[in-house]
Amino acid sequence: MIHEVDEVLKGLLGGGALAGSDIDVSFEAPTRDWAARRNAPTINAYLYDIREDVARRQRGQVAVRDERDIVVRRRQPPRWFRLSYLVTAWTRTPQDEHRLLSAVLATLLPRELLPADELPGALGSLGLAVPLTVAGLQTESRSLAEIWSALGGELKPSLDLVVTAPFPAYPEYDAGPPVTEGAAVRVRGLDGEPPTSGERAHRPHQVAAAREARKRP
Repeated sequence: MIHEVDEVLKGLLGGGALAGSDIDVSFEAPTRDWAARRNAPTINAYLYDIREDVARRQRGQVAVRDERDIVVRRRQPPRWFRLSYLVTAWTRTPQDEHRLLSAVLATLLPRELLPADELPGALGSLGLAVPLTVAGLQTESRSLAEIWSALGGELKPSLDLVVTAPFPAYPEYDAGPPVTEGAAVRVRGLDGEPPTSGERAHRPHQVAAAREARKRP
């Protein structure tokens, strides 16, 4: 799922206000060595933290239906994870980097919720919209200064981008076919003689008719 979120972000960051600008989008760690190898204007989205959003955790089972709306499988609800990205701009001058960050904001701010039909692969097959927040309050235990220190680089202006993505919980269980007939009761005598009245079938339409009859005065 993480690689599919990367694919979505690459399309978003390379489009919108930056469409046609030929800006590179990278997911590598922005270390000193990486910065030295860079030779073109780049937007870097470094995935620095992955945590489960326990407030979204659900219990029980989810029904999986086919095209006829019949339950064919059951599975556990998906688990949601917060993928935190450090978004930075890399050019020759700080002013150009600020322009790129402004373009990133203009592109991402309207996209607070990514619909399922815009998501690729298994991520889109879950049929769930994915929340996206940018430049929000940082609630993670590690600070941005600590992240830059661990990367061995100098502190740069950055945007904190968080994508809360669902991950399917396996395994899935096959569901039995739908019930189309009611129960049937066979009556025998006390001495074990064969039934004299055949089967008494309790089918759904008969049960409904009996309920309606009881309501009548």
